[in-house]
Amino acid sequence: MKVKHVLGISGGKDSAALALYLKNLYPTLDVDYYSCDTGKELKETYELIEALNSRLGKDIKTIFAVEPEKETPYKTTFDHFLAEYGGYLPSSTARWCTKKLKLEPFEKYIGDEPTISYVGIRGDENREGYISKKTNVQSIFPFRKNIWSEDVIKEVLANNNIPKIAKLYNSLSPNHLKEDILNRVNQPISPSFRQGQKLEFLLNSDVKLFNRVVFEYLKENTNYPVGLLEEFPLIDNDEVLVLDDIFKILDESGVGIPAYYIKKSYQVEIDGKIETGTYSRSRSGCFFCFYQQKIEWVWLLENHPALFKKAMVYEKDGYNWMDSETLEELSKPERVKAIKKEHFTRMKRQLSKRTTNSWKDEIIEAEGLGCASCFI
Repeated sequence: MKVKHVLGISGGKDSAALALYLKNLYPTLDVDYYSCDTGKELKETYELIEALNSRLGKDIKTIFAVEPEKETPYKTTFDHFLAEYGGYLPSSTARWCTKKLKLEPFEKYIGDEPTISYVGIRGDENREGYISKKTNVQSIFPFRKNIWSEDVIKEVLANNNIPKIAKLYNSLSPNHLKEDILNRVNQPISPSFRQGQKLEFLLNSDVKLFNRVVFEYLKENTNYPVGLLEEFPLIDNDEVLVLDDIFKILDESGVGIPAYYIKKSYQVEIDGKIETGTYSRSRSGCFFCFYQQKIEWVWLLENHPALFKKAMVYEKDGYNWMDSETLEELSKPERVKAIKKEHFTRMKRQLSKRTTNSWKDEIIEAEGLGCASCFI
């Protein structure tokens, strides 16, 4: 049975690097690239997608929830659904934007064909990302030590599957590892020996062996898309990629990092002294993303004033992007100064606690905020 391979290009660093990584490492893997266009991305996002498109040698398909000015009279899909929701802006507690603009068009694009979706979550991140509820879609995480999704791990390491996993390890393990591994495999998960501990032991013992066992289990016992393949080359890859690796891939490819990550300077007066700080955008996504930090709104105001004004226009009838203040209030000079002062002071404090002096640390810290499902 034919299995489809797909990778969503969000316009961010990780998905772009993953596309380049898979193309270079597995040139025979026929991956389809797609991008969910909301119509409200930063211009730097569109520039990155265009640069990546030329490097991949294969078009990145743009998919829409509804095609602007064809399936809807509106010029963007965001505006279409905003009208459907009666002008109610999305928020952290009502993320209709993620559902309508990203997830539903992705699942419509996939259809019912068995599909492997490659996700660019790195080895230095502690999150799972979006897992489709469609049974024909399986997520794989090539940058992590554990490439498998939580649902797969839960099934493979379930106590009732111990005999099957033990049999596979017994036939596939090298002699010098077999006894120790089988002792752990045969130990049931319990309050004193949790799934995470068992997984970590098996990964640390031999990642490639663990991947082979999981692959064979999926082939023999499930309908997961990976299990429908004769072979799956990623099970022999034990690389773990972190943020520095991502930037290296982008630099060496010529695509470069997304321009919104490039730090820009700002000045702020603190206790009578002019201090110089830096700011940038911390993620891809819509220019008015409600997960932005206050300093990112200031960055938008000062670097993309036209987009900031467009974001302001959406605030009406009591619907705002932030609970605490409107964009009109945030844009007042004294408020901008206060935000910069708070940001500069906080960054100085955090810098004193870091073991490295890198702007990349700020990206890692900011990545803990936001919606993982949005970046597909």
